[in-house]
Amino acid sequence: MAQLTILRYPDPRLHTVARPVAVVDERIRRLVDDMLETMYAADGVGLAATQVDVHEQVIVMDTSPTHDQPRVLINPEIVERSDDKSFADEGCLSVPAIYDRVERHARVKVRALGRDGEPYEFEAEGLTAVCVQHEMDHLLGKVFVEYLSPFKRERIRSKMLKKVREEQRV
Repeated sequence: MAQLTILRYPDPRLHTVARPVAVVDERIRRLVDDMLETMYAADGVGLAATQVDVHEQVIVMDTSPTHDQPRVLINPEIVERSDDKSFADEGCLSVPAIYDRVERHARVKVRALGRDGEPYEFEAEGLTAVCVQHEMDHLLGKVFVEYLSPFKRERIRSKMLKKVREEQRV
């Protein structure tokens, strides 16, 4: 396994729409394993392949309190959404150290393929529902800051660009 480089907002590659995975083969399983290693090393709860510059529909996540229950979603789709919504503070490995409130569906039902290529479904609420919706947005080329006001978004963009410039000087 290997840790992958996580793209940072406002990198334009984060806006690439991911294509479906044609076949769950050894390459995809290796990608899943590398994404899990990357997510855990970055202390995250979710990671979409788009964030590591692979534009295929692959998500890994682990919202368990002990961070030892990884979940793999290949070609995920939300098949049911609750009418009720909730707000939660969201962060993102592609937008480090930035958190803000985003409104999401309170509950979702998801269908996906697992690491083994077999289909499965699950229902999610709370942090897991937020995480699924957040990561699926990445597959559509959307970053959570796009839910924020233009003013906040520009402030975050400027802060992230400044951080990149500072890191390049070191």
